[in-house]
Amino acid sequence: MANTAIWSLGASLLFFFVSASFLQKDLQTERELLENTVEEQNLVTDDVMVVEGEVATISCRVKNNDDSVIQLLNPNRQTIYFRDFRPLKDSRFQLVNFSNSELRVLFSNVSLLDEGRYFCQLYTDPPQEVFSTITVLVPPTSLLIDVRDETVTEGEEAELNCTAIGSKPATKIRWFKGDKELQGKKLSEVVEGKTVTVTSQLLMTVHSDDDGVPITCMADHPAAKDLQEQRPLNVLYKPKVKISVNFPQGLTREGEAFEMTCTAEGKPRNVAVHWLRLEDELPAHILLEGPNLLINNLNKTDNGTYRCLASNSVGESYDDYTLRVYDPPTTIPPPTTTTTIIPTITTTTTTIIISPDTAPTTEPAVHDSRAGEDDTMKVDHAVIGGVVAVVVFAMLCLVIILGRYFARHKGTYFTHEAKGADDAADADTAIINAEGGQNNSEEKKEYFI
Repeated sequence: MANTAIWSLGASLLFFFVSASFLQKDLQTERELLENTVEEQNLVTDDVMVVEGEVATISCRVKNNDDSVIQLLNPNRQTIYFRDFRPLKDSRFQLVNFSNSELRVLFSNVSLLDEGRYFCQLYTDPPQEVFSTITVLVPPTSLLIDVRDETVTEGEEAELNCTAIGSKPATKIRWFKGDKELQGKKLSEVVEGKTVTVTSQLLMTVHSDDDGVPITCMADHPAAKDLQEQRPLNVLYKPKVKISVNFPQGLTREGEAFEMTCTAEGKPRNVAVHWLRLEDELPAHILLEGPNLLINNLNKTDNGTYRCLASNSVGESYDDYTLRVYDPPTTIPPPTTTTTIIPTITTTTTTIIISPDTAPTTEPAVHDSRAGEDDTMKVDHAVIGGVVAVVVFAMLCLVIILGRYFARHKGTYFTHEAKGADDAADADTAIINAEGGQNNSEEKKEYFI
């Protein structure tokens, strides 16, 4: 009896293990079939980014579909399209393409409320499901620039604030002065539901050149293009002063007329101009006509540094001009020629008078020095060189002429030897008839010139 029970138990255990083995093999085979089916029927879609109010495209695609049903669901799991049928009564969804491999739908006038996951389902065994995330971008509704002070004095700090209202994601604000980008700082960021309001601040020290220059606040956002606001700077500054000479356009000389003008530009525009001479009073004969200073007849008592002083409500500034009056121009007299006649010799002497105060009649256009440097009159070295050359040439000519003269008048040699020998009949008679004979030999003379 006991043996029968043991045999029955063993048989039961054997049947159990065999059945479990077959069941495990069937499960493994079924899993492999499902995996192969999933690999063969691959369901894919893409995430979508769309600007609020524009159109989004949702595409459910299948590779190697075996006529399985494709459907599209919204974030609330409501069916938008089942094959080519639209159960959801929302006319913003429009079917673009339906086939065994794709279900493509256009979603128009997208709003922030439509943001979320949209599901693509493929009715297989088991079913497949993927989702497409729709992200809605919201550009800032407006940009506002606020200036702390409407007018700023040069050297002070200007403060400007720019606010980008209601954007998603948060707007990055950039600052520009003209074409040059400036560095601002984020002042605040306020979240309002799904949108963000951002405020940026710009602090800058202003100068006179900044007056009228536009300051630009630009919104850097993926959904915004060329969204910017401008505000010109209104800068007050003291006058900028510059003195310019109207005439003469060269050296200022005694007896001539002289005029210069003071130009002063500032903000506010009502600028007062005042002329003065440093270290001395203005000459009585000077005429002042607004910004112009006129001297009809210059003389050396007018020498000095003249200052134009301009002022407005911001401050004052000045410019200086150093006036130096020179002697009136003189003309070089024509050269004088003296001719001396010597037998067969002619000497020409040329005399050129040079005065220390004489200057060439043609003068370069040289402006007075504002630094008060002393200009001295110098003798023209070219004239001196010409005089020296003429003198040397005349001396050479004189030497040549004298040499030729003396070469033509050579010396003559005279003697009294054998004087009267020409009339003698023979040699002895000639010796006897010679004047002085042997006794007068000491009277022989020689002349040489």
